[in-house]
Amino acid sequence: MVSLLSTPTLQYPRSFYFDPIERECQSGSATTATTGKMKMADGPTIIRRNRPGTAAKDFCRWPDEPFEEMDSTLAVQQYIQQMIRKDPSNVDLILKMPEAQDEAVWKYEHLRQFCMELNGLTVRLQAECHPDTCTQMTATEQWIFLCAAHKTPKECPAIDYTRHTLDGAACLLNSNKYFPSRVSIKESSVAKLGSVSRRVYRIFSHAYYHHRTIFDEFENETFLCHRFTAFVIKYSLMSKENLIVPIMEEDGTTESEA
Repeated sequence: MVSLLSTPTLQYPRSFYFDPIERECQSGSATTATTGKMKMADGPTIIRRNRPGTAAKDFCRWPDEPFEEMDSTLAVQQYIQQMIRKDPSNVDLILKMPEAQDEAVWKYEHLRQFCMELNGLTVRLQAECHPDTCTQMTATEQWIFLCAAHKTPKECPAIDYTRHTLDGAACLLNSNKYFPSRVSIKESSVAKLGSVSRRVYRIFSHAYYHHRTIFDEFENETFLCHRFTAFVIKYSLMSKENLIVPIMEEDGTTESEA
């Protein structure tokens, strides 16, 4: 695990930052994965790749592809990202699993996506979440979290805890030992998703209770905490008493409805 304690700016876990779908938004077919192109039946070739020099507003501006037509090993990730781009506020639709999809892979890919998107929140937090002001990873006064990245879990400044947590999640979710495949996952490995969920959720809780303006701005754009909360409730990855950000109550959604 790479230590980021002395790093002034956030360095994303390499396996997440250079994710092939995030970088190029590749199509699902094997041909597309190498060429960035897809041949539609009786139609023109659609290039599903962001060329060098593409403006941010034009990223991934191509027609949606039905999930059943995605035949890559990265199809689930591609589909999730496609749904997020379409409407990040439509949490229920984003979390709706396609028919015949393996649930373990579905949960794994969503958690991977959450960790990638949380890098965006972490970058914003660096503007005011400093080691000398946020000396501990806290949420409310009742919650102080110990960082598991050390030989013996101990207190960490909040921003370092955040970096360590995302780095640790990247190492685990990209581990060939626990997750060697993107199309099938062992039951023993699925059990680790709950632990990752609990740890990364603390990033939301710290941001909500100590950096509310940053949290609200990010949440209004991405709906990430809302989606994450609905996700862990739906798949019972976290206990209700640990969900301390009242995101569901604020918009009138109850846990039973989720």
